[in-house]
Amino acid sequence: MLYQPRTKSQELTTLELLSKRKNLTSQEKQLYLNLEKGYEGEKLFDRYMEELLQSDCLILNDLLLQVNNTTFQIDSLIIAQGKTYLYEVKNHEGDYYYQSDKFFKKPNFEVVNPLHQLSRCESLFRQLLLKNGFNPPTHASVVFINPNFTLYGAPRDKPIIFPTQIEWYVNNLKAKNYKVTDRDMKIANKLMELHQADTPFSQLPHFEFEQLQKGIVCSECYSFSIVIEKSLYTCKHCHYKEKITNAILNAIRELQILFPDKKITTNLVYDWCKGIKSKKTISRMLNTHFKKVGEHRWTYYE
Repeated sequence: MLYQPRTKSQELTTLELLSKRKNLTSQEKQLYLNLEKGYEGEKLFDRYMEELLQSDCLILNDLLLQVNNTTFQIDSLIIAQGKTYLYEVKNHEGDYYYQSDKFFKKPNFEVVNPLHQLSRCESLFRQLLLKNGFNPPTHASVVFINPNFTLYGAPRDKPIIFPTQIEWYVNNLKAKNYKVTDRDMKIANKLMELHQADTPFSQLPHFEFEQLQKGIVCSECYSFSIVIEKSLYTCKHCHYKEKITNAILNAIRELQILFPDKKITTNLVYDWCKGIKSKKTISRMLNTHFKKVGEHRWTYYE
């Protein structure tokens, strides 16, 4: 049972939207690429784990938890038969080597040791469980998901799952025919209760409404080169066609994500969707799909 689905983080979603409407700095681009690659690796791991959904187990993804004023994140967690399986998923690509308890990307660039991250996460997770009256056996592993990853000098006594071992590992779990106990459900419910929606680790850049490019963005190629004809727009770059009503809805969702403190008004959406000639079209969309608050010049939508 998929008890906690995986979703894009607020940070990744925001950077994705910003990348369409402003030139990201080199640092912002690197952060965006790192987050995107990490998310792609986790989704790939999820596809392997989907085979376990037919078994009686609980799968929780992207848990953000806190214990003793320390926040930590769990990429993936399986709960079944009184046991917990914790996974730190890494989408590293290329040649790496392990030396003196350190990780390096060839030729000699040191990176954060995933085993240290796993150890910290496992320790905090055990503390959290004990604090809430649980003490199940916990098995923690680092999963290197990218098929183009190689680790030279890999330690044989560390909890590492390599790309070539994942299918075997999942099949081995499936063969155990786990069952979910009442205790397992209590642990899952408690973790969901303690899960935090907002991360304190956000590194989002500061941006203002005036700094961002306005207009309707093609849903396929993210180009602003579109031609509006009656109820449709056509992208001049990739020739994709879409209803203009869908494009306006997408633009409103962008506003809600990028500027959660701004009140959604007809004028704001009109300015954001530069190129839409009729305010009546926007007003009609807002009245149809959102809740109207206030009257006349003080009207906004939720």
